[in-house]
Parts: sequence; structure tokens; C-alpha cells
Amino acid sequence: MVAHEYAHAEAPYRHGDSTAYMLGRLTFNPLKHIDPFMTVILPLITWFTWGFAFGGAKPVPVNPRNYRNYVRGDVIVSLAGIAVNLVLFVIFTGLFATVGTIAEALPSLSPTLEILQRMMAWGLWLNLVLAFFNLIPIPPLDGSHVFYHLLPPGAGAQYRQLQRFGFLPIVLVSYFLPGVVRFFFWPAFQLLDVAKHVILPVALPNGLPPSVFGLQ
Repeated sequence: MVAHEYAHAEAPYRHGDSTAYMLGRLTFNPLKHIDPFMTVILPLITWFTWGFAFGGAKPVPVNPRNYRNYVRGDVIVSLAGIAVNLVLFVIFTGLFATVGTIAEALPSLSPTLEILQRMMAWGLWLNLVLAFFNLIPIPPLDGSHVFYHLLPPGAGAQYRQLQRFGFLPIVLVSYFLPGVVRFFFWPAFQLLDVAKHVILPVALPNGLPPSVFGLQ
């Protein structure tokens, strides 16, 4: 999440908007990205009511009017966090395989390396979840910023009004229309299958979370 938000601060800075930089959000310090409700309270509420944690970081403030090219800048800034999560997915997949290769050469370290592999496994999966969940074109998720540029100006302006409801629309869609979420997660599961072909041959006995990788 921190890398995702950092990307949302770095991208506008490169496109002419220094708002996030001036407010101290162009940093990897997680404390700068914590929102009391979204990062702490909401995940606790959803965990104890729905059985899974749903939340997010503090939105990065930007001023699109400062972009050198408004549409191009807005699309790039919106997709920057998603791109970083996909890069991290690739990195964690490579690290998982690297740890497995080291375990073959140093079997005495297997218990410790199993823990590292499980961390890498969660890393690659959670980055896929963050990337494709944020692609759902419902405000305030990143995909909505791209989607409304595809709409006629009038329809796009009305669509943006949904942002005033915060995360309520996506929470309602996730709860009452889970098929919509599954549709946008389909590419994530395809990429996970690709990753499995890379990591399963070098996976240690306890290196994979069974519930995520279908090993139960």
C-alpha cells in the first residue's frame, strides 16, 4: 500500500503537480500514508463483521489543473499505483524462486527460508489484489479516473459525483454484487496461475499459503 501511494505522489510530481510533495506524501514512510478510519477502523470493522479486512491508505492529494497535459497526466497518475503493484508482483515471484533455489543449496536453513517464502507468496498475491481491485471503475478507485475519461463530458461529470460518497459504492458492490469484483479479479487469477508454474517447482513444504494457492 505504501509503494502504491508513493507512486500516486511521484507521478503527479513528474507531471507538474507538487501538491503531494509539498504535503510530505512523496515518501516511503508508512506513517505519512495512514488514515485513522481507512487504515485502522474500517479493516477492524470488516474483519469482525464480514470475516475479511477491507481498507486503504490516506488518499494522496493532487491538483490535476497543474498537469502539463490534463487527460494524459490524470490517466498516468491513476494507473501509477497499479503499475507499481504489478512490478512488485513480479519482484516477489522472483524472490520466492530465489529463496527456493537457496534452500536447495543450503537445506539447513529451510525452516527460516520457509518463512521467507511464505512472506514472498503473500507479497505477490496481495500486490495482485491491490492492482486489480483498484482497476474496478467505481469511484474512488483508480480505474474510475480512467473510465470517466472514456465517457462523454456530461456523463463523465455526473459519474464523478459518485466520489462524494467515498468508499460506500465499492463496499456495496463488493457485498451485493460480488460477481462484478470477481470479473475484474479474473486477470489476477490468470497471473497467479503463471506465477505458480514458476514457484511451485521450488516451493518449500510450508512456503505457500494453502488457501491462496489452492493447495488445500
